[in-house]
Amino acid sequence: MTDLEKDREYEAWFPQRLTQLRMQKGVSARDMSLSIGQNTGYINSIESGKNFPTMKNFFYICEYLRITPQEFFEDGNADPETIRRLVENLKKLDGEQVDALSKIVDGLVR
Repeated sequence: MTDLEKDREYEAWFPQRLTQLRMQKGVSARDMSLSIGQNTGYINSIESGKNFPTMKNFFYICEYLRITPQEFFEDGNADPETIRRLVENLKKLDGEQVDALSKIVDGLVR
């Protein structure tokens, strides 16, 4: 794959990921735009591929979604906020509880 092809792939992926995460949060593009201090069409312009956010606005987007920039780019992680909460709660369990949950999860992913 050429660099140009990689750039085009990324340009298509970024808006899709933003849309996915915004919809999981259950908020409209308009409301999200206003919440991060932008005009009403800002998020829509990114999701449609017309624009890309500045680095500063990307950080605002992540903050609004309550995710880290790393979690934004973890494509296989469909719901990073929930996964992070789950991991935080797992840390509060004792070894026996973690083992029991591990067996449940193993059974679910089979």
